[in-house]
Amino acid sequence: MLSADILFDLKNFSHSPLFSADRPVWSALQDLKKYMNEFSYPADLFNCLADGVAAREHLVVYGGELIDGGQCHIEYGDTLRGELVISRAGKVLEGASLIMAGAVFQGNRIAIGEGVLVEGGSTIKSPTIIGHRTEVRQGAYLRGYCLIGDRCVVGHTTEVKHSVFLDDAKAGHFAYLGDSIIGNDANLGAGTKCANLRFITGNVQIAYKGKLCNTGMRKFGAILGDRVQTGCNSVTSPGTIIAKGSFLMPNTTAASGFHSVRKIG
Repeated sequence: MLSADILFDLKNFSHSPLFSADRPVWSALQDLKKYMNEFSYPADLFNCLADGVAAREHLVVYGGELIDGGQCHIEYGDTLRGELVISRAGKVLEGASLIMAGAVFQGNRIAIGEGVLVEGGSTIKSPTIIGHRTEVRQGAYLRGYCLIGDRCVVGHTTEVKHSVFLDDAKAGHFAYLGDSIIGNDANLGAGTKCANLRFITGNVQIAYKGKLCNTGMRKFGAILGDRVQTGCNSVTSPGTIIAKGSFLMPNTTAASGFHSVRKIG
């Protein structure tokens, strides 16, 4: 069985219960909606943003409250290294996160961890969970049922739908991820596309150890193991699974199925 432990180290991932040891790794995608629907979101915190109208000013998330960013001094250091520093009246607000003016929230089932930066021009739809010290950059589009870990990057004009980023996963530029899982410390080169829908009808099937496994999923993008790297303008076909530490070379299309080789293309 192609289980999650073959692809990921989950011991430090806050949402490891999403993954089952005795089911195929793609079961996490099948269970994602239930998991996120049952998650405890901060009650009413983002009601003022939930109507889809862009934030008119910077807002600081601190101590379970939204604070007018105009009252704060903001140092824009490296978010992933905890160098986003927000202070008020000379006191550093440890763990404070920043929602910049121009960011758009749709719905209030949104959770944001500590030290997060959400840049203006990004759009986040409910439900979405964002871990600590993660950066959602200008133009990013999180379409709902997005589970983003710690120290991740959802980059400029990157679109994410019904997907999971494990800790330190990065999709910095012009990427598309639909119904996908990106492993710890994986990095997507600019223009990487994880296609999730086949031209022909029927469920996505995965070739593994000489057998075809019916995933039971009509939409299934890619599952990239820990430390996988993709080159610029690469594409994964629906139902692509790539082993830990592998490389998908630039301008390469990965066929569906499990890839255990270190270099593809």
